[in-house]
Amino acid sequence: MQTFVHYFLHFGFPCIIAFVFFRKDWKTVYLILLATMLVDVDHLFANPIFQANRCSINFHFLHTYYAMLFYLALLFMRRPFRIMGIGLLFHMFTDFVDCLMTFTKCTTCLDSSPAAAQLHYVSDFFGL
Repeated sequence: MQTFVHYFLHFGFPCIIAFVFFRKDWKTVYLILLATMLVDVDHLFANPIFQANRCSINFHFLHTYYAMLFYLALLFMRRPFRIMGIGLLFHMFTDFVDCLMTFTKCTTCLDSSPAAAQLHYVSDFFGL
């Protein structure tokens, strides 16, 4: 279920966002939102490149809180930068949800994660 949710949020939900909020040119917006997934190129710089229980948030350099501040600033710019900001922030949200789902299955698996404190806070807040 976690894999389905993760990939739906990466591929399916951006289509819904594009269609609902940008109906006139939803196809172009959807492509821009999909293109923001190129932010995952920073995973190639990790050693090892893939690790099953690794949380991307604040681990990879394009997934840091500083990068997210830049993505937030994009929301205040003109198109297509605003759409890119939406896509990048939604990507971070999707990755955080994935981390949270991993955390709820195994609370000690992400203890060394840079986002561990946020995961504990959100988990406690929602009673997960």
